[in-house]
Amino acid sequence: MNSNQLKENEYSSFYKNYITILGEVNLLDVLNNSLENLINTLKNLPEEKLQYRYEEGKWTIKELIQHIIDAERVLSYRALRFARNDTTNLQGFDEDWYVKNSNGNDRNFDELLNEFSLLRKATILLFKSFSNEMLTNIGSANGSDISVRALGFIIAGHQIHHLNIITKKYL
Repeated sequence: MNSNQLKENEYSSFYKNYITILGEVNLLDVLNNSLENLINTLKNLPEEKLQYRYEEGKWTIKELIQHIIDAERVLSYRALRFARNDTTNLQGFDEDWYVKNSNGNDRNFDELLNEFSLLRKATILLFKSFSNEMLTNIGSANGSDISVRALGFIIAGHQIHHLNIITKKYL
């Protein structure tokens, strides 16, 4: 499935930047390629870079990776629920609160990258398991309708968005 198949009514305008940053891509390809790109870009950074904040109140690289992990878990969970025709309106989550309570800066960075890698591989397998019909299912999260396939593209676009910020402001 390609991103050009998405319709704007399949996701909230809040997520538009995460979709458009991708261009025209295949979902499974972009999930796999963005995983490799993140790992290759960040795997050999020194500890002082991992704890750096480019501005007061901004997250460190460790906190950003923890945030990407947390967001991918939440979005994948939503995709699973909606793929299974669960019509429950799922609550949103406060990303700042999650980061504040994540203990991300105290974690071993190799373990963070390994966790991200394993999670992304599980996400890829999850989306591979969905039929074409499941991918077009719509559910409601945080008061907005969203399709299963849009969630997959948002996962990839969200990660790419943050990696772009890391390369521009941290490295």
